[in-house]
Amino acid sequence: MPEVIIVKDQDEAGELYARCVADLIKGKPDAVLGLATGSSPLAAYRHLAAMVKAEDIDVSKVRGFALDEYIGLPLTHPESYHSTIHRTVVEPLGLDPEKVHVPGDVLDGAPLEDGEHIAHAGPEYDAAIEAAGGIDVQILGIGTDGHVGFNEPGSSLASGTRVKTLAEQTRVDNARFFDDDINQVPTHCITQGIGTILKARHLVLLAFGEGKAEAVEETCEGGVSAFCPASALQLHPHATIIVDEAAASRLRHKDYYKYAFEHKPAWQGI
Repeated sequence: MPEVIIVKDQDEAGELYARCVADLIKGKPDAVLGLATGSSPLAAYRHLAAMVKAEDIDVSKVRGFALDEYIGLPLTHPESYHSTIHRTVVEPLGLDPEKVHVPGDVLDGAPLEDGEHIAHAGPEYDAAIEAAGGIDVQILGIGTDGHVGFNEPGSSLASGTRVKTLAEQTRVDNARFFDDDINQVPTHCITQGIGTILKARHLVLLAFGEGKAEAVEETCEGGVSAFCPASALQLHPHATIIVDEAAASRLRHKDYYKYAFEHKPAWQGI
């Protein structure tokens, strides 16, 4: 099962992720990072940007691939994931924007009706990840219903990048980014599939707050099921789940997880 680390807050989680990725880039200057949007990764990106600056880490060769994108939003829309990734990751870290990719880049706001154009975008994105040598570290958030990326409950655990319909709960959750107006939230997306995500060499999932507690419980200690897509992390050889006390509140074995991490040799990292 995944390694579970319980931390006091998002800052501590962000420092753990940042140290892991900073050390990776030092040893592999052309590292490939899997990038996620949402609120959960923000502290992680902030700490990584600070480490890059403080330790003068060369990131000029680092590549990046984002998890997902809305269908129908132009790349210039402030809430497109193209814009979000560039605002929260590319610019603060000083990455080369030409080396950072988002699934919807080739679509540039193409509507769902442009079926032939959209149908090829998923397989082409997976091929681009493979051509880059695969993702070294994939950061993930988790939805209240257990989705990762935009893989809603019921998604195939072997799926590749493809177009999906957004669940109503996901649109409700994301309305906060659209002036709290669900009618502005797109109904469809293009997302890396669970099968694509599981090909990354290291998965790091971040979850904070009581609202994520049930999803974290199902992910870590429930059965592997398409109805909790994040539970597929149990099948991965190197998955790390970092949660605060509130998100860990329903875990039956949280005392063990604390003990295991406290006694882990420092050189092993996460």
